[in-house]
Amino acid sequence: MNIFHIAIPEEWENARDGSYYHAKSLQTEGFIHCSFSDQLEGVIERYYRGFGRILILRIRTEQLDAPLVVEPSTGREPYPHIYGPLLRSAVAEIIERQV
Repeated sequence: MNIFHIAIPEEWENARDGSYYHAKSLQTEGFIHCSFSDQLEGVIERYYRGFGRILILRIRTEQLDAPLVVEPSTGREPYPHIYGPLLRSAVAEIIERQV
């Protein structure tokens, strides 16, 4: 299964030398926010519209080594959350996008 995480390019690039990516939310909330494919556009519209450049990371869940939990979030809709750093090799694709 694939899930998606929206990364700020500078934060992703800062982690390129290591095996793991630590989103800011991992420190502030204890997990990395992700979305299912049908939620992605809504998340971009709500939180990233006008931000400039973003990266959409397509993540292969079977390659994660941190717990993945699907739990209610915005509007009580279930979203996937990664409870630990993201193993960079679990990222199957990186899509750059202007918003």
